[in-house]
Amino acid sequence: MKIAAEKVRALCRKNGRTLDEILRQAGVSRNAYYTLARKASILPKSIRALANELDVHPSELLVDDSTTRREIQALIDRTDAVATRHPEVNKDNVRHALLLLKEAPIARLRRALTRGQRFDFRKG
Repeated sequence: MKIAAEKVRALCRKNGRTLDEILRQAGVSRNAYYTLARKASILPKSIRALANELDVHPSELLVDDSTTRREIQALIDRTDAVATRHPEVNKDNVRHALLLLKEAPIARLRRALTRGQRFDFRKG
C-alpha cells in the first residue's frame, strides 16, 4: 500500500485547505509526508513478510477503518433512537449497555466477577 498523493491533494482542495494546513493540523511534518509519498510501499516490512508467509495480500492483515466508522455510527444512531424514545435516560449509559450487549454473556459475567474480586467491600 502506498500514499495516493494526488488523491490527498484533491481531498485538500475539496476541503478548501492546503496540504500544509492539513499536515500541520494532523501533526505530520512535510518531511515525513513527502518521505512516505516517495516510497513504493508504506507498509512495514514485517507486515509484508507476514502476508508473504500466509500467502495473502497485506491488506488482509489490516483493519478497515470504514468498517469501524460504520459500526460506531450504527452505535450512535441506536443510542440516539433510544434517547429519543426515552428522554430521561443518560446517553452514556445507553451506549455502554449497547456495547455490553454485543459481548457474549459469559464474557460479561467473567468481567463482572473479576471487578467484584478487586473491589474491597470493607472500604466501599
